[in-house]
Amino acid sequence: MNYQNIINEIKDEIEPFYDEGEIADYIPALAKINPKQFAMSIKLIDGTAYNVGNTQTKFSIQSISKVFTFTLALQLYGKDLYKRVGHEPSGDPFNSLVQLEYENGIPRNPFINAGAIVTTDSLLSKYHENSFDYILDFIRTAANDYSITFDSEVFKSELEHGYMNMALINMMKSYKNINNHINDVIQTYFKQCSIEMNTEQLANSVLFLANHGINPFTNKALINQAKAKRINSLMLTCGHYDASGDFAYKVGLPGKSGVGGGIVAIVPNKMSISVYSPNLNKQGNSFIGTKALELFTTKTGLSIF
Repeated sequence: MNYQNIINEIKDEIEPFYDEGEIADYIPALAKINPKQFAMSIKLIDGTAYNVGNTQTKFSIQSISKVFTFTLALQLYGKDLYKRVGHEPSGDPFNSLVQLEYENGIPRNPFINAGAIVTTDSLLSKYHENSFDYILDFIRTAANDYSITFDSEVFKSELEHGYMNMALINMMKSYKNINNHINDVIQTYFKQCSIEMNTEQLANSVLFLANHGINPFTNKALINQAKAKRINSLMLTCGHYDASGDFAYKVGLPGKSGVGGGIVAIVPNKMSISVYSPNLNKQGNSFIGTKALELFTTKTGLSIF
């Protein structure tokens, strides 16, 4: 199959959609980004790469970072982690306070904001002030790229305007589901969301999840096969907030989005895919990125269904 021709076709076919959606301007540092951008990268397990568009443009991965913190927390705590964060779809917006209060401070899954804050807190209990360095090092190892860093401007912007996330962490603290100081937890959380990559780096960083948890760059296991299966299943059912069912229906792959405009997706045993386009749909997922992935699975037949 000629993947390069396919993604070239997709780039042409998504051009009429550049004016659809809205940028995530509630984070002021993201409001300045040119919305008319598109990039798509594919990385096969054998190392072959295919790219189209602005694939060297870096962007903050935002909620895609939740995949990595969940991986690390699951590795540390195993099933005990589920005492503090569930593994069911939320059906509500990613920053819902209503659901969190109704469920006594236990987030529905690790891919909504409250759930990711809990997994971050669990890492702080183990690694303390070194937690962010540990998260970043894991991502660098997974991507086989030690140039990856974070965007300090985006970090500061989130820290100054992340009122809803502060409300979430305070509510969970009141239910005794946050063990560390809330300022340490929220700063680590915002910093991991501000990690920046381009689509090539991002595709590389999740390739281990397409390979049963084994990093194909080093042939070393980053997580065991059973846990990789759990992560992929949650990406399928919860990776796009309250649009996860729609993404599964239209794209049919495990995936995770971020309000920075990035999406990653996994074709088990074959490849990882990343797309970037900043304008978001109403659920906070890249409008064009979602469309591009839908076109990709339609043209290739690589849906898991």
